Amino acid sequence: MSQVPLVPGIVYHIYNRGNNEENIFLEDRNYGYFMKLYSKYIEPFTETYAYCLLRNHFHFMVRVKTLDEIYEHASFEEACSSSTSGEERGPLEKFISKQFASFFGTYTKAFNKATSRTGTLFEGRFKRKPITNDRYFKTLVMYIHQNPQKHNLISDFRDWPFSSYQAMLSEQPTQLTRDVTLSWFDGRRGLSQYHEAIGDFREISSFIGGD
Repeated sequence: MSQVPLVPGIVYHIYNRGNNEENIFLEDRNYGYFMKLYSKYIEPFTETYAYCLLRNHFHFMVRVKTLDEIYEHASFEEACSSSTSGEERGPLEKFISKQFASFFGTYTKAFNKATSRTGTLFEGRFKRKPITNDRYFKTLVMYIHQNPQKHNLISDFRDWPFSSYQAMLSEQPTQLTRDVTLSWFDGRRGLSQYHEAIGDFREISSFIGGD
């Protein structure tokens, strides 16, 4: 089945799991390295609203930036340097998909080397679901943050260290597009209160795949 393109200006739920559901993170440093690569390959071209890394899968909620928003980034400019007009600067959707492929490929190579394994780490190509109705934004953010508790990895999702939840409540600098996410909840207090209940995610079932 072909994947939907990553269209500029659209918000997506991006997720995947380990091949045969094997763990893709074994140590704390794996989570840190994964996010370091995310910062290198993905953050310049997206706005990140929420994320969560679990032992054998991950979730991101991102908006792909438009051509005008990202064209000044050196990597993109170099990739499109042979073109002149906006229409001729190359297929942005393919470029963003290539960035994701480089991100996951680089992580897989490092993970395999560190663990003396070979072969595919992830379950096929990464999954992406466009979220075109902003009424679902808040519910998806809560779903992503509550995922560790949903999978019984921890008794309280607030204590899971590998998600964006605590960064949303913090006032420390972050590369997340925190102000936008907080605006959906009317601020930090609203976000915290919204997350207090375990959500009913049936209304977003088409956006969360088979997780």
